[in-house]
Amino acid sequence: MKIALCIKQVPDTTDIRWTENNTIQREGVESIINPFDVYAAELALKLKSQIKDTEITVFTMGPKQAEDMLKKVLALGCDEAVLISDKKFAGADTYATGLTISHAIRTACSDFDLIICGQFAVDGDTAQTGPNIANFLDIPQVTYVKDFVEYSDNGLVLTREMEDGVETVKVQLPALICALKQDFEPRRPFINGIISASKKQIKVLSMEDIGLTPDKTGLKGSPTCVSRAFRNLSSHNAEKFKLNVDDSVKLLSEKLTSLGVIDND
Repeated sequence: MKIALCIKQVPDTTDIRWTENNTIQREGVESIINPFDVYAAELALKLKSQIKDTEITVFTMGPKQAEDMLKKVLALGCDEAVLISDKKFAGADTYATGLTISHAIRTACSDFDLIICGQFAVDGDTAQTGPNIANFLDIPQVTYVKDFVEYSDNGLVLTREMEDGVETVKVQLPALICALKQDFEPRRPFINGIISASKKQIKVLSMEDIGLTPDKTGLKGSPTCVSRAFRNLSSHNAEKFKLNVDDSVKLLSEKLTSLGVIDND
């Protein structure tokens, strides 16, 4: 099985900066691996441990500093890594990002069986990039994946976490899945993995390498326009009261009445 694992470098939430186009600045900013993508990597490595001859190629789109993140994932046991990097990609929304990554997968891993993404990215929380990739590649997708059950007849049986319970589904390959966080601590690399990763070359793909044009990438290729970006700074004029139940009910009623929420007349 050939797996294309898509991960994202996201800014440390304590160090978010904005560009003049109201997009998140990524170059020169301290970054981490998107938490949901850590579990996507875990799922890919679990499949590799159970399915013979499985190879994992990791893809990420971002500036050159993202190579450090790719090295960390290679150290966990992934086989190859691809950095999709070009200044023309800057400012891409989820639509342009999905198009760019889908072209990169076609270029570097055209015979893929499975694409794995994290369900959300903590810097956007839209859950749109994975489904966009599946749409551009015209393959089925399964979202909110919690775990892998079995592989048989060129299909994967998976569990999905839904609002009203857990669902078990089977999808035929090739396909794309989006993974949720798991209920365990992610693995850490061993020294042998770190040494192995340091020796591997990361393939870098530019816009021309994947056959796109400037009008299809970055800000120009993005139908979404962010008109304003800001930190949500809220102030609460909180008051604390130490009351019994009856007095608490009375006080709450008075407060809600004064705000016009309820009418005691």
